[in-house]
Amino acid sequence: MANISHLETNVQRVVTEILRDEVKDDLGFITITGVKITNELSYMYIYYTVYGKEEELEKTAQTLERANGFIKNQIAQRVQMRKVPVLIFKYDESYNKGRRIDNLIKNIK
Repeated sequence: MANISHLETNVQRVVTEILRDEVKDDLGFITITGVKITNELSYMYIYYTVYGKEEELEKTAQTLERANGFIKNQIAQRVQMRKVPVLIFKYDESYNKGRRIDNLIKNIK
């Protein structure tokens, strides 16, 4: 299914719009960094980062879980899919890992 990457890009754009315009709860400074849909279209992993401290991270994760059904419903209305997979929000660690590596490199000099 070569169209999955196109679908992932489309869903990433739509989820960004939903979070920006529709979800009324405070999500902090959130960025959707990627979407990965499993080949059998059972699961849709939505990766995100949040700028802030641990408390903001926790609050954002809880808000995303509460809004999961609403977000899935909105995706179903806006994206052409036969069936919307189960949404799983995952915090994207890559930004923090990159920052730690940068700091390590700076400290070596």
